[in-house]
Amino acid sequence: MNKLIGYLRLMRPANVATAVADVLAGMAIAGYFISFLPGTTSFGPSVPLLPVVLLCLSTIGLYSGGIIMNDVFDAELDAKERPERPIPSGLISKKAATLFGGLCFFIGIFAAGLYNPASQYLAAAIMISALVYDRFLKHNTVFGPLNMGLCRGLNLLLGISIIPSAIQQWWFLALVPVVYIASITMVSRGEVHGGSKKMLYFAAFLYTVVLICILFFAARQGYLLPTAIFAAGFALMIFIPLIRAMQNPIGKNIGKAVKAGVIALILMNAAWASAFGIWHVALFIVILLPVSLFLGKAFAVT
Repeated sequence: MNKLIGYLRLMRPANVATAVADVLAGMAIAGYFISFLPGTTSFGPSVPLLPVVLLCLSTIGLYSGGIIMNDVFDAELDAKERPERPIPSGLISKKAATLFGGLCFFIGIFAAGLYNPASQYLAAAIMISALVYDRFLKHNTVFGPLNMGLCRGLNLLLGISIIPSAIQQWWFLALVPVVYIASITMVSRGEVHGGSKKMLYFAAFLYTVVLICILFFAARQGYLLPTAIFAAGFALMIFIPLIRAMQNPIGKNIGKAVKAGVIALILMNAAWASAFGIWHVALFIVILLPVSLFLGKAFAVT
């Protein structure tokens, strides 16, 4: 049982829920959940659910693989800074964790390939981006955060690929999660030893840019008011702990800001679904929030 819990800890279950939310938001952006009957917007049996299951399974495997390999490459550093983690504590061997991460990546790419080639190419790109970050760019001040953001941007595109032709139409929306995750990654640099107030203020600026982008597209699509409700919850969740960290940028406060920023991705994705008029999907995504918060109490988020 301890081993099983150790493997679950490696996967960061609370974070996995946010990856699923990315993909569901991408599907909403692509218009997949709009009934195929002309002139309707109802969700019904005409929308096949197997592609939804396959792409959600894909992102679960890809995110888990990326976060597991992160701990594999960080084993020596974690032995000093986070000795309670599964690998440095000896609960899970480095070799076993590597095999587990590889299996998760395989599941992620295989599940996407069962649906269509575009999804499989994106899944492979996510895996490569995650490994490049884990092994080479994590500690790079500029390219590290951008690389981490790229993983999330590609994850949104993985959801959009449920209708392959929609990728060409909406690819640029992936830049928004790139900016958001890059800002969280910058903040997380101070999670152990404390951080810089300038970096926190810059993150607040980037958070604001992300919110403006979501609301802009909501207004453009004609769904500003309902989207503003989800966006308000998103803003409260990310700015309250960030402001506290600005006031006292110690590691504990920064850690809380990072955790809130990661889990708040669920509300950001709900806002995206709402911005494209798919409110039932937005509400379903919101249901993932209490699930993620519950898992966040049992398993580490950062």
